[in-house]
Formats: sequence, structure tokens, C-alpha cells
Amino acid sequence: MPKRKTDATPTAKSPLQEIVQTLDAVGSWDWDIGSDVLVADALVAAFFGVDAEQAEAGAPLRDFMAGIHPEDRERVVRAIGRCARAGGAYVAEYRVCAADGQIRWLLARGRFDLDRSGQRGRGIVIDITPARMSDEAYVSTEMFSSHDPLDAAADRCIAAQKAVEKVGDRDLQFLADMLLFEVGRRLAGREDQSRRRHLN
Repeated sequence: MPKRKTDATPTAKSPLQEIVQTLDAVGSWDWDIGSDVLVADALVAAFFGVDAEQAEAGAPLRDFMAGIHPEDRERVVRAIGRCARAGGAYVAEYRVCAADGQIRWLLARGRFDLDRSGQRGRGIVIDITPARMSDEAYVSTEMFSSHDPLDAAADRCIAAQKAVEKVGDRDLQFLADMLLFEVGRRLAGREDQSRRRHLN
């Protein structure tokens, strides 16, 4: 079981806090559903309080789900489970107990493909803590087929990242990752604008 990161010094900024304050933090993950091995980058590991090396090597989904705030965990796990069984996409907004000891709000987007080669999920999580304007948790648990161009772009970026990975070209992989990162930033910005309009 991955070691959870729990030490945080209140007086000094953690590496996670420095990264998050420098940019709109977007992390990515890839889950082989059949073998229950979820591989994630260091940022996702930090958000969910999982050891970065173990996240990079792959860990069971439950180890990441343990990092979700107890009040949000059940409905998020249920939404992911539903999409993993049926295929399709999900969007969810929820809290995590991050490695820096802080409660953070994430906007998560994932896509599950069920085909002959196996069942696989890929997605991104975006830290929206600074933009969070309401204390009420919002979770969209519906699978959807969106006609919004930005939603469609996010789905295609996730698919492109998967395809480019098979090519094995590091430069292409970098470009696919950067495009996904930028689309993730735009999604986070759109979510923030929508929340502000709702509050006004």
C-alpha cells in the first residue's frame, strides 16, 4: 500500500504549495481497470496524499480514493465506478486531503474506454482551490456527451495523449501533455467564471 504523505510544516511552504501558487496545477492519471493499477504523475500523487514513486509505478485505485475528503468520497467513487463499468466520461468537483495537510478542491475529468484491448481510464485533475467561491460541494456524476467544444477538446486531448504514448516519441509526448495541460487550465477558468455568474 502506498505511503501517505502526512508531514506538513505550518511555517514553511511545501513543494506542493509552491507549485500550485506558481501555476494552475493540472495533473494526469491512467488507470488499467482490469488489473486495478493506476499510474499518476507526482502532482496527482501529492493531491491524493500518495507516495510519488509508488504512484509513478502504479497503485490500486483505492489508495488514491482514500485521499478524497470523507464527505465527498462515496459519491465520487460511485460516479467513477459507474463510468468504469459503462464507459464514457465524467466530470466531478470535490475536496481532497492533500500531502501538504491542506484541504484542496479539485476539478476532475476522466474518460473510460472499454474495447478489445481492455478497460482503461485516463484523465486530469485541476486544482481550483483559489477559485472556489462556495462551501457547498458540487459533483456531476453523469456520463455525458457534450456538444461544448472545450469539453470535446479535453476528451480528444486525453485520447491523443494515449495514442502518442504508443508512438514512443518524447517530443510528441511533451506536446500532447502541454496541450492537455492548457485545455485543463481553460476548463478550470470556465468553471470559475460559471461559479461567479451563479453567485451574482
